[in-house]
Amino acid sequence: MALKFQAITFQSSSSSLFFHRSNRLRSPHRVFMGSSLGITSKEIPNGRKPYMPPKEVHVQKTHSLPPQKIELFKSLENWAEQNLLVLLKPVEKCWQPQDFLPDPASEGFEEQIKELRERTKEIPDDHLVVLVGDMITEEALPTYQTMLNTLDGVRDETGASLAPWAVWTRAWTAEENRHGDLLNKYLYLSGRVDMKQIEKTIQYLIGSGMDPQTENNPYLGFVYTSFQERATFISHGNTARLAKEHGDLKLAQICGIIAADEKRHETAYTKIVEKLFEIDPNDTVLALADMMRKKVSMPAHLMYDGNDDNLFENYSSVAQRLGVYTAKDYADILEFLVQRWNVATLTGLSGEGRKAQDYVCGLAPRIRKLEERAQARAKQASLAPFSWIFNKELIV
Repeated sequence: MALKFQAITFQSSSSSLFFHRSNRLRSPHRVFMGSSLGITSKEIPNGRKPYMPPKEVHVQKTHSLPPQKIELFKSLENWAEQNLLVLLKPVEKCWQPQDFLPDPASEGFEEQIKELRERTKEIPDDHLVVLVGDMITEEALPTYQTMLNTLDGVRDETGASLAPWAVWTRAWTAEENRHGDLLNKYLYLSGRVDMKQIEKTIQYLIGSGMDPQTENNPYLGFVYTSFQERATFISHGNTARLAKEHGDLKLAQICGIIAADEKRHETAYTKIVEKLFEIDPNDTVLALADMMRKKVSMPAHLMYDGNDDNLFENYSSVAQRLGVYTAKDYADILEFLVQRWNVATLTGLSGEGRKAQDYVCGLAPRIRKLEERAQARAKQASLAPFSWIFNKELIV
């Protein structure tokens, strides 16, 4: 799941309109304040300092879902079994990374690698950076499974629970795991990228985690995953298009088949929210509005490589410039989901629910207008080095 979370920042800092979250607290639920103040080395045996992630989240609200709503998700277990688990593919029918890679057991292994390197030779550096960023996002999969297991009422309580929600989470994770594996190996074999810097970025990112602001609340969590799966479907589809334009048809096939997985997963998560709109439209539209007010940030928003504090913003700017994932895509996804869930035709809402309905139905056009104004005011593009491609500079 190329599960972003400052959504994305585009071409210049002046155009990062709806991608920076507000830390404003919205309700009196439990709030945790992270601190950058650590224990001094004098307080630690042997003078060792405790590990602290390079990126920290300072305001975190938890467990906003009322107990009676948790029971609602328990009551949906049979529905989940019949509607979600059928969207999973049996392992024996799934593609595997090795289907698209040189065969190390074959006599032609070295020749196959030469062919791969010849294909990737013409891929521009900015396309490589977007591919690497997408791959790193996929490789942070442990964080995304952890996030799903924070959601009250649907988490895997034992690590091997047979409850349908838990089965879905583990099997979804298993399917997603192939994405990072395949892109990682392909880029490694290309010889075009600095794998150690990429590996450091992955470790930093998993260690930092993510903060989608879903509050252990599956209403918020499934709105978020619906949005994100569609975003990754779009992103991988566009990298497939670019790979084809630059003559690497195998890479285009790889990105395309990953995009197909993301589309199937999008179908599952949007089905969940569709069901919530059916049985609890008021709280579901409130959750959708809440998530959109916070801004849907991308899963890799805490990305860091040990050097560049603005790495995610710079990567996102390149993705925007290449048309891989843009402000327009953000607005289009919202508009698609609003239509998919028939939000405009909801009835029987509370006063607060009607306000939320009006807000989300009118938001996509507002986002587009704001982005147009921001682009008109955008500062001149600058250059930034990317450690992933041996510190070559790109326009951001």
